[in-house]
Amino acid sequence: MTAVSTTISTKIAKEKLYSVLLAPLVTEKTSLAMQNSNHYTFSVRRDATKPVVKAAVELLFGVKVTEVQVVNTPGKSRRFGKIQGRTSDSKKAYVRLAAGQSIDYEAKLKA
Repeated sequence: MTAVSTTISTKIAKEKLYSVLLAPLVTEKTSLAMQNSNHYTFSVRRDATKPVVKAAVELLFGVKVTEVQVVNTPGKSRRFGKIQGRTSDSKKAYVRLAAGQSIDYEAKLKA
């Protein structure tokens, strides 16, 4: 598996990997997942795949990723008075880190 991930990360340009992760999603549910099962949640680009998300997290945070799950979330219909619209579709990635590893968001913001 490590040979596959290293070849994937070398094939993908670093510029693309830096733009894959849009933002961390921190809610009550995701913070419990961080504490209990070492899962971290990110909002990612719509064209991101599991290997690309794995390579991006490993590159940006310097951690070992064991599992990645991606979820497409459809946009919702919204209404403001007479004007009807729709929010855009998005994609989330649930990333599980290896035992003993963690991500500190505040330290990355200060750096």
